[in-house]
Amino acid sequence: MTTIATPLNEEELYDAGRAARTQVPRSSQADYTPPPGRDPLGILRRQHENRLPYLVKLRVERMSASAFAFYRGTAAIQAADLAAAPNAGGEVVICGDAHISNFGIYRSPERTMVFDINDFDEAAVGPFEWDVKRMLTSVVLAGRSLGLGGSTLRSIVLSSAAMYRNSLRNALQSSLYGRYFRVTSLVDRRILSPDSERMIKRTIKESEKRTSERVASRTLEEGGEGLQFVENPPILTRLEPEIRVLVDEVFEAYRRTVPTNIALMLSQYRVLDVARRVVGVGSVGTRCFIIALGDPTGDVLILQLKEATQSVVQEFGGIPPVVGYLDPELLAEHQGYRVVGCQRILQAVSDPFLGYLSLEGLSFYMRIFRNRNASFEIADMNTTQFTEYAQACAIVLGRAHARSPKAQFVAGYIGTGGGFVRAASEWAHQYAAQAEADYATFVDAARAGHFE
Repeated sequence: MTTIATPLNEEELYDAGRAARTQVPRSSQADYTPPPGRDPLGILRRQHENRLPYLVKLRVERMSASAFAFYRGTAAIQAADLAAAPNAGGEVVICGDAHISNFGIYRSPERTMVFDINDFDEAAVGPFEWDVKRMLTSVVLAGRSLGLGGSTLRSIVLSSAAMYRNSLRNALQSSLYGRYFRVTSLVDRRILSPDSERMIKRTIKESEKRTSERVASRTLEEGGEGLQFVENPPILTRLEPEIRVLVDEVFEAYRRTVPTNIALMLSQYRVLDVARRVVGVGSVGTRCFIIALGDPTGDVLILQLKEATQSVVQEFGGIPPVVGYLDPELLAEHQGYRVVGCQRILQAVSDPFLGYLSLEGLSFYMRIFRNRNASFEIADMNTTQFTEYAQACAIVLGRAHARSPKAQFVAGYIGTGGGFVRAASEWAHQYAAQAEADYATFVDAARAGHFE
């Protein structure tokens, strides 16, 4: 493992970031060069080796829907492509998969709706550029899916990059406490158009359907031994008996990793039933379950147990773990601990039910399922809504990066001008072309049966 090598104070960090421009000019961040021996399909096959075989076809099907859907499932390919790219040395806790569909709304423990990053399967300590470039490339691809192009799309990408720069800088002007706990409000009308306000209200309304209570009412029925999940293959399937008997043991191991108040609360629930459930695009094929818990009043709570594999930042990007961010012993033993730890760092307010465990050599993390979490439908956005949504994602990403010790280094490297903004935006357009070419190759390979 490497260690954090940082100057003693934030002013020195900022100066060190400025000095890094001589070694890694910001203009060098503009050019995408495919690495030698590049094999995107080989990377996907390698990922499929450890996934449930009967779900690989579904993953391929979901990724075949569009170039943007393909991009959502290929964080591993981008990590491999970025491994040899310019890196200024400003490592922070990164999302690792910061495309704009991995941002959304959810309900905080205080019952307020917040907007933040919502996927952390690939989160790790890594180069800040990787998150920025993945986000901006997703803006390009999503914008093209809406029919945007030319100067309009280039302006949106540039404004998003500038928003990241400004958000990071603004966050660093507040106290460390403020950086960690400032949430992104959905009701700040000073910066939103009427179109975006309508979009937000519509999404919040839709989120009212995404609750544990609703999942319970629609997927559970009375069986021979009480409430049981109703199968809906391949999305929802019952467990093999040998796995079902392990659930109580799994639940107790998980309870030992949550805060004391949550552990005491959960001790009063009993496990009603468990089922496999398919989620996402890139995650399809990993082991994922939902667990129905009953409390003494008859209420039902649904938790999600999801497999955590090694982050693509490390597995395909070759970035070694950095000492000083997460507990190295737990990190070596539990990939679920990595996911939970990074989520708590990157989000201003997180799910109190987050926990982790290991089972038969596999790592998992647990969270509440359907806590009014909802994503914004990019396909339904007009140009104004898409522009403001992309900027909002950039603002959240800047705030998330500001919580890491070397954030001032990043701010010093980026500066206040447009050098990095233009370079990262240009890289995003070049890499979007690469992703579209990869998508065409992928679709042809899928039709030829190469993933069966």
